[in-house]
Amino acid sequence: MQAEIITIGDEILIGQIVDTNSAFLGKEFIKIGVSVYQITSVQDDKEHILKALKEAEENADIIIITGGLGPTKDDITKHTICEYFNDTLVEDKAVLENVERIFSKYNVPLLTVNKHQALVPSRAKVLMNKYGTAPGMWLEKNGKVFVSLPGVPYEMKALIKDEVIPSLRSKYKFPYIKHKTLLTYGIGESALADRIEAWEDNLPDFIKLAYLPSLGRVRLRLSGKSVNKETLENELIRQIDLLLPQIEDVFVGYEEDLSIEAILGKQLTDQKKTLAIAESCTGGQIAKAITANAGASKYFKGSIVSYATESKVGVLNVSEDIIDAKSVVSKEVAEAMAVNVRQLFKTDYGISTTGNAGPSKGDSDAEVGTVWIAIASDKGVQAEVYNFGNLREKVIMRATNKAFEMLQKEILKK
Repeated sequence: MQAEIITIGDEILIGQIVDTNSAFLGKEFIKIGVSVYQITSVQDDKEHILKALKEAEENADIIIITGGLGPTKDDITKHTICEYFNDTLVEDKAVLENVERIFSKYNVPLLTVNKHQALVPSRAKVLMNKYGTAPGMWLEKNGKVFVSLPGVPYEMKALIKDEVIPSLRSKYKFPYIKHKTLLTYGIGESALADRIEAWEDNLPDFIKLAYLPSLGRVRLRLSGKSVNKETLENELIRQIDLLLPQIEDVFVGYEEDLSIEAILGKQLTDQKKTLAIAESCTGGQIAKAITANAGASKYFKGSIVSYATESKVGVLNVSEDIIDAKSVVSKEVAEAMAVNVRQLFKTDYGISTTGNAGPSKGDSDAEVGTVWIAIASDKGVQAEVYNFGNLREKVIMRATNKAFEMLQKEILKK
């Protein structure tokens, strides 16, 4: 069974917003055995939308439309859907009550234009939006399902999980699909593929392996599809048991359970250990990744973004003599930053980064892409140097991921 996603809105096409909705929908559909055939983004234009709907009906069994359901004149999705289905708009009492409830809750005047949100195609099954005024709408034509949803991500996601997926499950019988994604750090895609080639060649036909590389990490996604749930689950477990001994030195956890940052956080919490960070070239990226996880305050005590040389000296108390002798991008400065930030926040671990992300050399003569990363603990301090290339964003992200890899290894030593 196949689905097609149609996103409506000029703001997507001009790059004003990023289409995260389609990524979410793709993940949710694959969980129930539905493949996404195509994703199409169209303008707020009637003819363009009508053409996309016609093509989607030819391509797919399930068509999901997001966006264009606002109350203003530029939001034309409902009117266009009515034309496509030869239908008319009618006022839905329950939707109107929901709109009135939301406006009353926030003590905002309810205008006539806002009441228009309660207008829906007469043949549509209304999907009530608990978090917004635009309802979802389910229509069927020629054996195909069309679902129109608001473009606001949290509203769309709730409707998919609470209304659309349950309705699809009751209408269709889907095969059982299961994914398991293993996180690896510190090894490239090619080297990893070479290491596990024999295992991969012996996978059963109903289990597929995908390599998902990013800067400094590779995810191995095992995807299984079968009408027999027990057979699939048992075989996935068996294959993972065969795989793990071959990657145990670079394996850090399962993506479905936790991200690498959350895995580190759990390890630190379990060991009752704490962390502080001193960042220069990564500009707070490490701290941002850590604090994206709820409960990080249990183990993460703080960070210093000592971007300029002056802040390394004035805030982190790095010796000016060391900087003059070795430069800000050096082993000695990285080690001093890690040791001093650990002392400043009184933590068990201190991480530091200092380097040249480019495009110019800044306060150091080090080549663009050079990054020193240091980790300090009660066992002392160690630093490593890397060259992550000459693309600024790539340097920052690779340095961030390498810092997590180094911290993981240090924690596991305990």
